Amino acid sequence: MDIQIKIANAVVDFIKSQTGQVVETTSIQIQRTVAEFEVDYTLLVFPFVKFFKKTPEETGQLIGEYLASAIPEIENYNTIKGFLNIGLTDRAWLKFLSGIQFQNHFGFEPANSKPKVIVEYSSPNTNKPLHLGHLRNIFLGYSVAEILKANGHEVVKVQIINDRGIHICKSMQAWKLFGNGETPESTNTKGDKLVGKYYVAFDQKYKEEIAHLQLEGQSEEEAKKNAPIMLQAQEMLIKWEAKDEEVLALWTTMNGWVYKGFEATYNTMGVDFDKLYYESETYLLGRAEVLKGLEKGVFFKKEDGSIWVDLTADGLDQKVLLRADGTAMYITQDIGTAILRFNDFPSASKMIYTVGNEQEYHFKVLFLILYKLGFTWAKECFHLSYGMVELPEGKMKSREGTVVDADELMDEMFETAQNLGEELGKLESFNAHEKQTLFHQIGMASLKYFLLKVDPKKSMVFNPKESINIHGNTGSFIQYTYTRIKSILRKFDTDTSKLKIEETIKLNIGERKLIHTISEFPEVLKEAAKNYSPALLANYSYELVKQYNTFYQSSGILKEENNDLKYFRIILSEKTAYIIKEAMLLLGIEVPERM
Repeated sequence: MDIQIKIANAVVDFIKSQTGQVVETTSIQIQRTVAEFEVDYTLLVFPFVKFFKKTPEETGQLIGEYLASAIPEIENYNTIKGFLNIGLTDRAWLKFLSGIQFQNHFGFEPANSKPKVIVEYSSPNTNKPLHLGHLRNIFLGYSVAEILKANGHEVVKVQIINDRGIHICKSMQAWKLFGNGETPESTNTKGDKLVGKYYVAFDQKYKEEIAHLQLEGQSEEEAKKNAPIMLQAQEMLIKWEAKDEEVLALWTTMNGWVYKGFEATYNTMGVDFDKLYYESETYLLGRAEVLKGLEKGVFFKKEDGSIWVDLTADGLDQKVLLRADGTAMYITQDIGTAILRFNDFPSASKMIYTVGNEQEYHFKVLFLILYKLGFTWAKECFHLSYGMVELPEGKMKSREGTVVDADELMDEMFETAQNLGEELGKLESFNAHEKQTLFHQIGMASLKYFLLKVDPKKSMVFNPKESINIHGNTGSFIQYTYTRIKSILRKFDTDTSKLKIEETIKLNIGERKLIHTISEFPEVLKEAAKNYSPALLANYSYELVKQYNTFYQSSGILKEENNDLKYFRIILSEKTAYIIKEAMLLLGIEVPERM
């Protein structure tokens, strides 16, 4: 509410008029009053005591008296030590609630009113299917993009598909050796899973060959370098970069299998992208920039012909950019991709990379290299670092085939939602299609919310059973509260647009706190964008539904005999549902109309 701005401005004016001291409104600390007090806001008085040269209680009393006389919306106040507690009139809260219009996207900034931002997320390798770790990345990046859009930014959602390199050649070489020509169609297997199967097969064969060479007397390090299957994969990479027709044909075919698999998975997730970049198309630009940097003296060449950058003066290390055989490194394509993106979107003010925290050093190096190459926009590149997702039994490893497959996990969530629905026995009125839609909505909500409610910086343990409970801090609980409200509105069966809130209504504590929670949505939305943290929005949503359920349990709605009060509570319920839906959509979560 604008009332907080009014209070801050009034405090600034009062301090100046009484003491001659000038303070900034940004230094005025106003917070929501803790739950046990029946007032609305708390002003921290301690910083102003030195100006008035009085006790905190006396200072608070002086400021409180002035605010009550200067701001009509303030009804009462009290001072406890260095805290001034402020209560608003019921009329102020009712007027605020009446002002929320559904068509205006309450709390949103005007579309495209702020600079363009590029948000990268997903960015998979084409040697394996998407897994649980990708899910946190994808849901986080997608939600951050939607939150930035809600805050007025024009947003471009992108991904870089890592479709070349030694890891791709590993799957290709294993398929050549062991595949017997099988395809997704001949095996009835999703293409990304078929290719991932051969990535695991490569690792198994590689380990066998290492063990065999060690038995013949080679050290482990020597055996790793000399294992025949690894030498074959390295030779394949060199041939690929030399545009060998046979290698390129196999690469094109197997990547095509993977892309179809990825597309199906993204459709199930409900996420999208505005532009796709491919490492196979950007690494050449990166290599050209590395060679330019070598000419300019930004980089240096070692005796074996490899090209490096020395960042020790910047507190980092030396980093290889091109191998001795001329093949590109992962960072080489990142250099090319960043340049290409800012060429494609020259008006972009920022580029956000959604990548796990194990790559923090990589991005420090990347941004510094780009800056040394003369790209000043490198200062506007940001690594949205997030913690790893583990299972109760520990870490996942792709090459060992111990990851949790994204498709299988989502299917498990849908099945769990179905079992839950059948146990509760409330699906009699749903046809088969409606049931499947509902199970999908509940399953995806449970999964997305569980992964997004944790601060991105923190690592987390994902427990599927905990995520799909209709009680507690879960997506399905929030969905359930939304459907409860929609059920009330259906039973009311009257056009709510014709209803009006009477400003003479006396609010009870539950109603007051619920409206207050609704009023915080715009500020939470701003903070979520500022911190690139959907967790703030997720946990706000949980607090909102908790407040609604408290109100619901203590206040009659449909059975209320006073029509003015009934209509007010219907409108309050409807606007709560509206905020829930808006918040959930920004997290990429759909809310069903009934459960």
